[in-house]
Amino acid sequence: MLVLFCLRLAAGMLACLLLLSPARINPRFYRTHFLVALALAAVAAAFGYETAGSGLLVALGGAVVLSLAGFFCWSLEGAPLGRSLIVATTAALAAGLVLAETGGESSAGLGWRLAADVTSAALLGSATTAMLMGHMYLIAPGMTMVPLMRLLAVLLTAIVARLALAGLGLWLWSSTGGHSLVTLNDETILWLPVRWGLGFVAPLVLGVMARQTAKIRSTQSATGILYVVVIFCFLGELTGQLLQNTAGQGLLQ
Repeated sequence: MLVLFCLRLAAGMLACLLLLSPARINPRFYRTHFLVALALAAVAAAFGYETAGSGLLVALGGAVVLSLAGFFCWSLEGAPLGRSLIVATTAALAAGLVLAETGGESSAGLGWRLAADVTSAALLGSATTAMLMGHMYLIAPGMTMVPLMRLLAVLLTAIVARLALAGLGLWLWSSTGGHSLVTLNDETILWLPVRWGLGFVAPLVLGVMARQTAKIRSTQSATGILYVVVIFCFLGELTGQLLQNTAGQGLLQ
């Protein structure tokens, strides 16, 4: 569970960098992202070492090396090969996600799990990157609001996409699998409202609030709101993985 979470977060964060213009942002923002990706890939390798296949370990090792290279690259003048390393590291992390999903004994529901990986990575990555972007305005208050507004738009889109996918999975699980929400066991009944309330509803409401706050250039307030969004998204995705493990693939994490 932790391996998937780390890979989703790291891949989502680096993918968000491709939506931004380096000319508008301090290089330390990119260096921070690569350091976080390096740490997450290392944690995934450490916790998944005993159960991961050789392919997954190679992908994680590649992600660590590329993240380190990206950090040093964005420390140089002009960041040569900077965007290429973003793409390469994201690809290594995405390959790790696919290998983590296909490395198990069962391939049932693989398409759903991969779709969940993509939407979860977009949600976790955009929320964390938007929060970190808010911090940039503390050291560069005159920076244009375009990067933050773009990330907030991606965040809201990711929340809606994740909500739609989870809703569709829950509906298919209850309608075609012979299940009923009223016959769920106590553990699932307990965690399902938490997953939807903290993982979807709260981030969506707070994301809209952060966007409205950013419109009036109250970046410190927007950043504070995004801190809470990140916490809720983390809790929601971890709860979703717990539900997936206990109630089956229909809940789509």
